[in-house]
Amino acid sequence: MTEIVFPDHSNHLGTLFGGQALAWMDKAAFIAASRHARRTVVTARSARIDFSAPVPTGSIVELVARVVEVGRTSMQVEVELHCEDLPSGTSRLATRGRFRMVAVDGEGGRWKYV
Repeated sequence: MTEIVFPDHSNHLGTLFGGQALAWMDKAAFIAASRHARRTVVTARSARIDFSAPVPTGSIVELVARVVEVGRTSMQVEVELHCEDLPSGTSRLATRGRFRMVAVDGEGGRWKYV
């Protein structure tokens, strides 16, 4: 996924809100898990979120999500958020985290086997 950091995504320091970064990361994890399971999934847990560099307003953000572990009813997705400076084209890892996603039925209730 690719996003751009607009002023409404930023805090008073002119950098990306942590909550906005998490929302984008959760969305990327959802897409990767849904494609893997070919069914509806929901987030059960986010773990070990490391914010290693600020993401300034105006930056391009690239999110890379990979399914790294699959169980009977859930899977773990690792998501990396890379920050790209638009004028220079330089990119760096800004945030990394893991999300536990579970498959659910059509009503969003029962967990299904993945």
